[in-house]
Amino acid sequence: MPVINRIAGFAEEMTAWRQHLHRNPEHGLECHETARFVVEKLQSFGVTDIHTGIATSGVVAIIEGQGAGPTIGLRADMDALPLSETSGVSWASEKTGLMHACGHDGHTTMLLGAAKYLAETRNFSGRVALIFQPAEENYGGAEIMVNEGIMDRFDISQVYAIHNTPDTPLGRFYTTPGAIMAGADAFHVDIKGTGGHGAYPHQSADPVMTAVSIAQAFQSIVSRNVDPTEMVVISVTQIHTGTVDNIIPEQAYMNGTVRSFSKDVQSLVKRRMSEIVAGHAASFGVEATLRYDEGYPATINDADKSAFAISVAEEVAGQGNADANQGLEMGAEDFSYMLNERPGAYLFLGIGEGPGLHNPNYDFNDAAAPFGASFFARLVEKAQPLS
Repeated sequence: MPVINRIAGFAEEMTAWRQHLHRNPEHGLECHETARFVVEKLQSFGVTDIHTGIATSGVVAIIEGQGAGPTIGLRADMDALPLSETSGVSWASEKTGLMHACGHDGHTTMLLGAAKYLAETRNFSGRVALIFQPAEENYGGAEIMVNEGIMDRFDISQVYAIHNTPDTPLGRFYTTPGAIMAGADAFHVDIKGTGGHGAYPHQSADPVMTAVSIAQAFQSIVSRNVDPTEMVVISVTQIHTGTVDNIIPEQAYMNGTVRSFSKDVQSLVKRRMSEIVAGHAASFGVEATLRYDEGYPATINDADKSAFAISVAEEVAGQGNADANQGLEMGAEDFSYMLNERPGAYLFLGIGEGPGLHNPNYDFNDAAAPFGASFFARLVEKAQPLS
């Protein structure tokens, strides 16, 4: 079964919704106008069981099917990025320094499209919980919604989400069983030495040399401490120190990101970083402290649910246009918190050629919305069929 005809029939409406959202991006937890737009659309579809203010501006709406059954959760993120848009499209962001550079406007639109269809047809048993989440890009909006009890409150038994991906053929889906996206941690190292004249380095305890040496040593964790069959990334992304060419500074700061897929690797990296920082502090005669912040955990698909989801995706996209074992992504996603609570799956949907995610020229391809909306709708109908 291809894209659902009814959904294809209101594709122009979805384009208008998406472009409105693109013009009016909101950041972090403060997605109030986006939530208000979502609620207005849901009400126009005849959805009445709507819950707002979750994780500050999140929305959960319930559509009742026909007859008793479980509740399936469908999630879309709503937040934008602190980035100045340069796409030049007529629906470009109207808010300086803020834009939908990751396609969350498209994700919200796809879930609204599915909601419109499901509210009209109700060709399923049980219930569907539509989860419109703020703050995926930061603050962990999914974790907050989970901690506020949405899984138990709405009796959600399984949960699914889609993310768009540029430079993948339009309408092509892919996923993988088990871990699909990495956990994302951040590290911070503060170094305090003894400043002095650049011409007399022997009279100083140099924090610059310490920072450079620590940065190099961190890479030895990947090459010499982690099992080569495991996947891990350690990237030093900032080193801040110094003022002019002839002064050895007193302080230096460095930080970066760690991406991994297992708790064991995460623990190993954290321990080795601590040992390296302490050892270098002693070696260079400085004070150095490590702060390691555990971020979003790895996104781990339930094997059975991901196989089921990709079978539904192939019905929508056509044979050969759904890959059940694409491989791992080093990016991170806070949908992981929902998958830690309930079985489900996270899928990617191709939107065709174009600028990559988090690029100021990025724009969601509206032609992809009927694919995503149809996937969500068919997922509900297939997971919870009428008896």
